[in-house]
Amino acid sequence: MNYLKALNYHSNKYDIFAVFNKAIITNNSFLEKVNGINKMQKNYSEDRKIDPSQGNFLGDGTPNNSNRVEIGPTLLAIDEWKKAGLIQPNLPKMREYRWKRLTQHIVDRNWGGLLMFDPLNIRYATDSTNMQLWNTHNPFRAVLLCADGYMVIWDYKNSPFLSSFNPLVKEQRSGADLFYFDRGDKIKIAADSFSLEISELISNHGGNNMNLGLDKGMIHGIRALEAQGFQIMDGEECTEKCRSIKGPDEILAMKCASHSCEASMHEMQNKISIGMSEDEIWAELHKSNIARGGEWIETRLLTTGPRTNPWFQECGPRQLQNNEILAFDTDLIGCYGFCVDVSRTWWIGNNKPRADMVFAMQHAHEHIMTNMKMLKPGVSLRDLTFKGHQLDAKYEKGKYSCRFHGVGLCDEWPLVSYADNFVDGAFDYELQAGMVLCVEALVSPEGGDFSIKLEDQVLVTEDGFENLTKFPFCPFLMGEA
Repeated sequence: MNYLKALNYHSNKYDIFAVFNKAIITNNSFLEKVNGINKMQKNYSEDRKIDPSQGNFLGDGTPNNSNRVEIGPTLLAIDEWKKAGLIQPNLPKMREYRWKRLTQHIVDRNWGGLLMFDPLNIRYATDSTNMQLWNTHNPFRAVLLCADGYMVIWDYKNSPFLSSFNPLVKEQRSGADLFYFDRGDKIKIAADSFSLEISELISNHGGNNMNLGLDKGMIHGIRALEAQGFQIMDGEECTEKCRSIKGPDEILAMKCASHSCEASMHEMQNKISIGMSEDEIWAELHKSNIARGGEWIETRLLTTGPRTNPWFQECGPRQLQNNEILAFDTDLIGCYGFCVDVSRTWWIGNNKPRADMVFAMQHAHEHIMTNMKMLKPGVSLRDLTFKGHQLDAKYEKGKYSCRFHGVGLCDEWPLVSYADNFVDGAFDYELQAGMVLCVEALVSPEGGDFSIKLEDQVLVTEDGFENLTKFPFCPFLMGEA
């Protein structure tokens, strides 16, 4: 028998003193083990904390317990934010802001409720996660937010506890997995059962209003809901516009996420050496992001040398050579689930870059900096398309797909196109304070052997804008070194 277990076995079956004496005789390290346990128990309350320097709650208002269910930033990120003077968001307040805002959008549209399958809409509504990437192509999660604010989540059947930390989620259920892999040839039965649950909840919490917003849905689920008498409304329009205005704590969270992303970019930059493959370099950003409590990266947009043109090639086995351009777009889902979408282009080598590369870099820099100055409340999205800096004709064919786009939990509404892709009436709106937009530039000479990709993330404030991106531009390509 294990003598350490025997000491904790509360039964008359064993004489604890006899066990103790036998242990001393048979195990010389026994006292060392006992002393080790006492030491471990003494420090357990500190060891289990995410941040031992804080009390029962972290600066973001969540439990300071490393054994908790909810994910979040690591001590590495928290310490870096403290040193940078950043303030963490209050997550309970952020969750309440989102819940109230989304509920109001439902009420304003005269819906009985909003049914969400998109994992990022579910994150917005509940701040909970579950196998996010797998969930994007296997929609097993769903959330119904009713017009009275009553919120129910359908989760993976073995993990209903993943949203239990959020008191705004009133029920955890399962059974929203209406895809063929899970249900086979009996999807219709599952869809009918699920639609009955929705109908009952809307009757109790949606005023029996049969207008139901739906962001994304599987075909059998949509048919079953319509058979219940629901009028399916455009839930994606609702969630995109709701998410476009960030509350005070969301802005704090995004600033923290941006700082962690840029720290990861610096680490990747410092790891680069001639001969590393694009994949090896890109892996460093992934590693640093995850080490800080970030979540994933949406794309593989890092290329070197001639593979930067045309843009949108994905990183691969090509090895970095001396005196080459390296360009990347982070597309990074970082701390608190916020997207940090920043692009930079670096010169790697001991010679100076060519004059045409320096000119292209300066042109791209002027493009984003000039266009950024247009950002303020009341400016129309149309003006963002047609006014501001224009690319030289020789860069027109290789330009990026948009001039600006919204950003939050991912790339979000609105999208501001270049003039040749403008669709009248598609984005007939004005900027509002609290929006966050990415300002884009891709300067890619037609038939050339390089591209310049730059992008900053910018908050629209009450009286203008605040550039959230602090990462410097390459001095060699800017012609400053």
